Amino acid sequence: MSEPTRTFSEVWYRVSKQVVTLRPRVAARRQVFRGERWYVLHDPFNNQFFRLRPDAYKFVARLRPERTVEEVWQETVEDDPDAAPGQEEVIQLLAQLYHANLLHYRLAADSEQFFERYKKRKQRERMFTWWNLMFARFPLFDPDALLNRMQPALRLLMRPWAAVVWLVVVALAVKTCVEHAGELGAQAGQVLAPSNLLLLYAGVVFLKVLHEFGHAAACKHFGGEVHTLGVMLLVFSPLPYVDVTSSWAFRERRKRIAVAAGGMVAEFFVAALAALVWAGAGPGVVRDLAFNMMLTAGVTTLLFNANPLLRYDGYYILTDLTDLPNLYQRAQQQLQFLVQRHLFGVRRATGPAADSTRERVWLGAYGVASAVYRVLVFAGLVWFVSGRFLLLGMVVAVFCGIAWGLVPVAKFIGYLATSPELERARARAVATTLGVVAALVLLFGVMPVSQTLRAPGVLRPAVSGDVATVVEGELESIEVPSGMTVAAGQPLARLRNRELGLQLESARAQREELHALWRAALQSGTSDRAALEQALGAVEGRVRALEERLGKLVVTAPIAGVWIAPTADQARGSWMQRGTALGQIVETGGGFEFSAIVPQVEASRLFGGEMGEAVVRLRGQTEWPLSVVSVVAIQAEQRHLPSAALAQNAGGEVALARDAKGEAVAAETFYEVRAKLAARPEAVLLSGLTGRIAFDLPAEPLGWQWVRALRQAFQKRAVN
Repeated sequence: MSEPTRTFSEVWYRVSKQVVTLRPRVAARRQVFRGERWYVLHDPFNNQFFRLRPDAYKFVARLRPERTVEEVWQETVEDDPDAAPGQEEVIQLLAQLYHANLLHYRLAADSEQFFERYKKRKQRERMFTWWNLMFARFPLFDPDALLNRMQPALRLLMRPWAAVVWLVVVALAVKTCVEHAGELGAQAGQVLAPSNLLLLYAGVVFLKVLHEFGHAAACKHFGGEVHTLGVMLLVFSPLPYVDVTSSWAFRERRKRIAVAAGGMVAEFFVAALAALVWAGAGPGVVRDLAFNMMLTAGVTTLLFNANPLLRYDGYYILTDLTDLPNLYQRAQQQLQFLVQRHLFGVRRATGPAADSTRERVWLGAYGVASAVYRVLVFAGLVWFVSGRFLLLGMVVAVFCGIAWGLVPVAKFIGYLATSPELERARARAVATTLGVVAALVLLFGVMPVSQTLRAPGVLRPAVSGDVATVVEGELESIEVPSGMTVAAGQPLARLRNRELGLQLESARAQREELHALWRAALQSGTSDRAALEQALGAVEGRVRALEERLGKLVVTAPIAGVWIAPTADQARGSWMQRGTALGQIVETGGGFEFSAIVPQVEASRLFGGEMGEAVVRLRGQTEWPLSVVSVVAIQAEQRHLPSAALAQNAGGEVALARDAKGEAVAAETFYEVRAKLAARPEAVLLSGLTGRIAFDLPAEPLGWQWVRALRQAFQKRAVN
């Protein structure tokens, strides 16, 4: 029953008597996609391209100034009734060609309408440029004549020996980068330093100039024309670009792929040369510039040029490899078709791949993946800009919110209200839209969802005593092996300090001498007795101090418990300064506590009474969660970690920085939380084990949770 509707149209009378033809300057070229023949119409005046299937091209090719649309269609049907387009398809085809300015009407006002359509198209392009200002393009001049003069040199670059040179240079560069991987990583951490920004931008511009030259050279070599060279904005950074859309009309797939890949080929070659220069040059501007070029080539290629989810080089290569022309537009049309057919109930809606299940899957998957990737890339770019320039980042975020949020919503509302496609299904479309909006509001704005605050930490004994040397000396012996139970006051280690012993012997001898002088003065009754008594008292005090220090050469246990000193034996014979840690006494039966660090941005929750029940999971023992008996939050900002095992350089999660004294501290301030743990037979509790503590927080809708996380992230950036 659908065939008559497809073949005949109620509005056919509006176009059947019209006389239309392709404009004289429009050229047609044949291409093959997935074994099927297509035709590409190209108008060099406005650089418009239009792809047609063979059945549609048979109709368009028959258009003549002396024949009406009705006569041409009847001839097409008689020639091939099965493949000939129906009247509705002809109307759609003529409308698309008309709006692309590829048709000529035998009407007096046609020329005026042509320029009016051209003017409107330019206005749409300008509006698109302003709404996509971060990726806008501004043409400057025509480089075709310059490329014509460079043709002899370009031919040399397209010879087989050039490919061999390219492979050798790139291979050497890869080998160099692997050999200097550590140095590359260290220098990459300083790439966004203020002193390097100018060199970074200079390297980017130089690379992109050569990148665009690679596109233009390949296009010109294969017979295309390059009439536009201009500047595009990449996150407000001006970079060069060239228009090589004339390559779309190339019949051979390999030529189209070569033009699309030409920029990356040139960029990688220059980046490879820069890597070799970087490895051989000494510190200075040349080496820094070479590094910036090398790094930029890798980052921009992975994120933009080679990635087919954005409409750059990788996208056009993918469309040719998969024989899916106009992939992005058709993917959007496929998603729109799915919404119209399955949500809005538009039965007459048609998709761009109605005859191929494989193509429908491709288009749907690509449409979703490209949309998600674009959002992630744009969000990452806004985040990157705000990290260096917070105010500019906020302006960009507002602009993107309007361009990619409010404007599409306004257009969608207009589509629901006025689109002829929804004439018979408008009520269902509006009801479905309101239902989806209500469901989203309910899910993200009303329905509470449990949330958890997790913080890294380290396991420590709840009751313990640190054992350290009180006086300096050489570690002579360890009296008790590590792991043994000791009593309070029991000797643990002995130090030896010969100099201290000699000082004590000297002080005792001086004391004996003063005693003898004092007794002689007492017998003779001389007046020196008072001075001798004063000197004797001072020497007595010095002797007692030295005897006390000698007694402290024996290190004793401050409390009863288990003596933990796994590295003490290795230090035997070493000189110990005062305060050197030897080990720790862990009180038997005292239990363990978990010392966790909570970021400063969560301080309001930590001290606002929002923390609920908590549980601790140790690394390697996550299947046995440990219950928390009590929690104590220390109300003081800290930078020194409770254990070095929490730092990133030791396998932990906390980033480090250097304070004014050059000591390693946490990059961000934190609050310490000490949680006393309940024992669990299955778990092995040892001091120094790391893990995470999880606090239950009051349930909130996901939307509020995301808003809070975003606000905290911006607050964190503003502070830093």
